[in-house]
Amino acid sequence: MNTAILWMDVVRGVGLTLLAVQVPLLLLLLARLMPGRTRRPPIAPRLTPRTDTTVTVIVATLNEAKRIGPCLEGLMAQTEPMLEVLIVDSRSTDGTRELVEAASARDPRIRLVTDEPLPAGWVGKVWALETGLRQAKGAWVLGIDADTVPAPGLVGAVVDAVEQDGYDVASFSPQFRDQTSAERFVQPAMLVTLVYRCGAAGATQPPPDRVLANGQCFVARRALLEQHGGYAPARASFCDDVTLARHLASHGARVGFLDGSRIIQVSAYVSLAEMWREWGRSFDLKDATPTWRRWVDVALVWSAQALPLPMLIVLTAIIGSMGWPVADNAQTMLLEALLLVNASALLVRLMMLVALRQSYAERGWPFWLSWLSDIAAAWRLTLSTARTPTRWRGRQYDTLVTDGAN
Repeated sequence: MNTAILWMDVVRGVGLTLLAVQVPLLLLLLARLMPGRTRRPPIAPRLTPRTDTTVTVIVATLNEAKRIGPCLEGLMAQTEPMLEVLIVDSRSTDGTRELVEAASARDPRIRLVTDEPLPAGWVGKVWALETGLRQAKGAWVLGIDADTVPAPGLVGAVVDAVEQDGYDVASFSPQFRDQTSAERFVQPAMLVTLVYRCGAAGATQPPPDRVLANGQCFVARRALLEQHGGYAPARASFCDDVTLARHLASHGARVGFLDGSRIIQVSAYVSLAEMWREWGRSFDLKDATPTWRRWVDVALVWSAQALPLPMLIVLTAIIGSMGWPVADNAQTMLLEALLLVNASALLVRLMMLVALRQSYAERGWPFWLSWLSDIAAAWRLTLSTARTPTRWRGRQYDTLVTDGAN
């Protein structure tokens, strides 16, 4: 009898603690997601030229021979306002430079640029973008990653979008393609953590410290970048896109994050292991987010994304062993409250599958069951938050010192 009473006290204490944590975090999540109900639809390609402005495209490369081909083909298909494409290469040795030179022979808008040796305190990609900015002639600068596939009409579409909404800076979420089944089972859960922490693409503009950005397709007014020191504010950041976007937003720039699933695709990784490693390098956004807030976000992801399904399984087992309703009315109310909170969180999570489905060119059962990998995604976010990366794209960084959001 004493053991049963003790067990009930433990269950009650744990249940009340979980409610005290889960309820406010679930309300916080709903507040972040609410603007997504009226978010802007995916940006459509612009297939007619524009001659009233110009765009310089910058692509940073380091041994991208296996991935840059589709990107170059997509860029060659662009019409005005694209003025030039600067491929800023960091002395690749795998044939990347030869591929770029061949593309340049077909399209003189494409130009191979070699950046200077990496200065102390800079991440390689950011230095390449800075090198390109210093040579850019366009009124707009559009950063594109080498592993992306730009759709025809991309360049005109991004300029249309930023001008229509009055943005100075904007980035665009891609559509993921060519993923393995394992990636489609895990990566959507990791993407959901970003939405839970920062809100949906195309939603109402968040405050500067919650701005999200995607460096795979990042456009800005050249004059604005130059006014704020180019890419230097993000020189030591592994999440340079978010760091730069939040820096500019905090200094008065209007910054947007829009759905670009119709204008750009990305095929970034060749395996689940590579995706797990590379996403985990920066998706905690540590270089752009205060430490305390990152850990609040970790708690939110665990509470509202990872734990609801296990909690519902445990609660079902407890109810099955105790019978229903429980003799203790307070105990019954506690279990009902826990059921309601966790069932609501799981429902929100399942609705995210519908909201994100257009972000994946291939879906199938791995995508629709990706909510089963939420615990893995939460664990990866926790590891990323606790660790400081030192390696990216074959380069070792041991002495980087960021301006810090801490």
